[in-house]
Amino acid sequence: MNIARLMVPKALTVCLESSMSIRKAVDIMRRHGYTAIPVLDSAGKFLGCVNDRDFLRYIVTQGHWDPKEHETATVGDIMRRDFCPPVPITASEDEIIDAAIRQNFVPVVDDRGCLCGIITRRMIIADLTNKPLPPAEGEFTEK
Repeated sequence: MNIARLMVPKALTVCLESSMSIRKAVDIMRRHGYTAIPVLDSAGKFLGCVNDRDFLRYIVTQGHWDPKEHETATVGDIMRRDFCPPVPITASEDEIIDAAIRQNFVPVVDDRGCLCGIITRRMIIADLTNKPLPPAEGEFTEK
């Protein structure tokens, strides 16, 4: 399994910065329709991931959703470092498959810990079955 061939590169991956406000991050997640997104520091180092439940947990503990009041809390305040752990760019096929069993996407990092991209479970299954990757739900395809 060639990680570089399967991976969605960082430049095409939606990421959040740890210093980003909760309000802005919720807007980005809603706009893209993702339920989980990698979180990076300002240098591009992978810190962890955040998902919709993390935002919901934050909102519930605050007791309300007033967007203006959520400008001061940051993604770094609510993200979990142990959620959706990464694999190194040198990971074996077995390591990638083991990670994909536990999570919908697998962040791939270089030897500095910087995000290179992600591999989705769909990509892995398509590669292992030698089938073309079908379009995702809602994805545009030419007829």
